Amino acid sequence: MILPSILLLVAHTLEANIECGVRPLYDGRIRYTRIIGGQEAEVGEFPWQVSIQDNGHHFCGGSIISEWWILTVAHCFYSDEISPIELTVIVGTSDLTTSPMEMQVTSIIRHKNFQRLTMDNDIALLRLATPIKFNDLTVPICLPLHPAPSSWHECWVAGWGVTNADDKHSMKTDLMKVPMRITDWKECTKVFPKLTTNMLCAAYDNESYDACQGDSGGPLVCNMEPSNKWYQVGIISWGRSCGKKGSPGIYTLVSNYTLWIENIAQIEGKPLDTKYKKVSVKKKGRERSQSSKCSALGYPQSWLLSCLLPCMLLRALYSWE
Repeated sequence: MILPSILLLVAHTLEANIECGVRPLYDGRIRYTRIIGGQEAEVGEFPWQVSIQDNGHHFCGGSIISEWWILTVAHCFYSDEISPIELTVIVGTSDLTTSPMEMQVTSIIRHKNFQRLTMDNDIALLRLATPIKFNDLTVPICLPLHPAPSSWHECWVAGWGVTNADDKHSMKTDLMKVPMRITDWKECTKVFPKLTTNMLCAAYDNESYDACQGDSGGPLVCNMEPSNKWYQVGIISWGRSCGKKGSPGIYTLVSNYTLWIENIAQIEGKPLDTKYKKVSVKKKGRERSQSSKCSALGYPQSWLLSCLLPCMLLRALYSWE
């Protein structure tokens, strides 16, 4: 009975120590099919991506940033007629026709300085009624690094929005993805003179890749080479047109709002879990482990596991003799 107990302890520890921005199930394969000019996302490729629905109908995207919180944009909830009771958040799936995990919403918190005319401060948080149970298909995305790197290796956006700019009914039930590159802010102001410092622009060279209606609120995620950890850099906000060459999409710059996010979560009594929030926690864990006689991985469960495993194995060996 001792070995099954060890396996259960290992499984529990792995579940408890899930990191933000990782994709446990994604195997790197791509199915090229039909977002604008997009490809179909693989199962588990964007485990932080959620569909926000009103009475069962998808209308905006969002991202998991903790077990209690969904990050999205304010303009999706500009109408006072939208009630949290009518909303559901679909997590853990890339296909909306499957039996999804539905989460109820208790409150919608828009940034108090959101400006509908300029789309400045286009950011909002949804507080869930019950916490998300993380697994291979539901993983929180990491908040941006501070300071931000000078450049990102790879960036993507995904969504269930319109795939044909001329057809508002061309939404797909399969999650679609497109690659993106963050463009120079000053260059972008030449196209959008009213751009604010709370926004960033992204496009993909001269391709007609873009987000469109129904994708709003979804995350722009990036990683650094050679890391496989992903960070949310932007939130799909607005643009001049969908998929028009030479006209980048506009995203809310998440790094300008990390303190706002943390403060709201704290005020609402559901603070962000530091295990998922920032990579610096991992570094602190290593510092703690160096002062311990028993090597730790930075979390209580891992410390316990690394200390108990040798003792449990020795006990098992003596039991067999």
